[in-house]
Amino acid sequence: MVNIKLIAGLLIFVVSFYFILFGKQPKSLTAIIGGSLMVLVGVMNQEEALESIGRNLEILLLLMGLMMVVEIMSETGIFQWAAIKVAQQAKGDPMKILMMLSAVTAICSAFLDNVTTILLIVPVTILLAKKLKIDPFPFIMVQIFACNIGGTATMIGDPPNLIIASLGNLSFNDFLINLTPIVIVNMIVLLFTAKLLFGKKFTVSRELRASIMDLEPNRSIKNKKLLIQSCALFAIILIGFLTNMITNIGLAVISITGSVILLTISKKSPEEIYKKVEWETLFFFGGLFVLVEGVDKLGVIAQIGKMIVQFTEGNLEKTGTVVLLISSFLSPILGSVPYTLSFSKIIANIIPNFTGHTDVLWWALSLGACLGGNMTLVGAPANIVGVSIAEKAGVKISFMDFFKLGILVVIQSMILSIVYINLRY
Repeated sequence: MVNIKLIAGLLIFVVSFYFILFGKQPKSLTAIIGGSLMVLVGVMNQEEALESIGRNLEILLLLMGLMMVVEIMSETGIFQWAAIKVAQQAKGDPMKILMMLSAVTAICSAFLDNVTTILLIVPVTILLAKKLKIDPFPFIMVQIFACNIGGTATMIGDPPNLIIASLGNLSFNDFLINLTPIVIVNMIVLLFTAKLLFGKKFTVSRELRASIMDLEPNRSIKNKKLLIQSCALFAIILIGFLTNMITNIGLAVISITGSVILLTISKKSPEEIYKKVEWETLFFFGGLFVLVEGVDKLGVIAQIGKMIVQFTEGNLEKTGTVVLLISSFLSPILGSVPYTLSFSKIIANIIPNFTGHTDVLWWALSLGACLGGNMTLVGAPANIVGVSIAEKAGVKISFMDFFKLGILVVIQSMILSIVYINLRY
């Protein structure tokens, strides 16, 4: 007998994913419509839909709080100041600027969201490249790659890690301890590759290098008092994240409390800051939670999990490698966030089949989904934003331009990550 509910649910899921990837309407709207249809056709009831959002409410509140804090910090000009300072420390040498700015980008993206990091640093990077009269393309591309790699190191650095933390019951420190070492290795290899590919193309006269030294970074700082307040509070929030296993204070509570305190002491208009929160991202997450929960209710995710266990013959190391490979290639095609949410459910289903250090499956998923996002222009939100900023500055980056470099970076990351998880776990 044909299972109408199963067919309807799968059709809703596939069509929703298609429109999320290629549709012209906002992704948040597609996700909400897809989630609503899951309820309307009877795949799940409204209580189950609301519960799927409630279970992941910490992710939404954590993101909201961080968005407000970062928005206030960005108004101080600290990120532009840092970029100019780095360029001057490099004494105008383009290769040194690229490498040092990439390191700064990776560090920033580990503690800020990737999109914000790209929005703040890429425009300054383009300005510096044009000052030196060299092609900004290598700078932009390496910044994007560094952003996605750096964001992999922490729970809050990349949206997929927030999803993995929630379903895997993993702490902020778990991500730092398990992923930071391989992220550092990946960054070193990325910078080495960048030097091989672009080093000979950067020829700059002494006069142009001197023009970088003439820039006045202090002009970028717009509000010193707010800078001190926001940096101090952001440091307190990070300490709260690092110690939450001791204090038992939830990450969402730390994030929201910090944002409210900063709003209060900075005397910023709450309405103005609320307007700049990425509400579309939050609603997109909410709709996606319901959509994926619907597919889970159909039993499809459990079935895929069984197939993976059968294929790997119940071998944990082999399964970790398979998860990393699948994630590296599917994440840049399907998008890192929707892919991770779907595959996290599969990981949660198959973990009871194994004994030993099963957390390796979560780390394999994180490395594949976050680092794999470097392969295509649509693989991660930071990619789309970075290319968009470049286009506005007159630097066109096509899908194939991105892919030619992206596939090389992802293959490197994939090989390094497979070696890492098999040696460590």
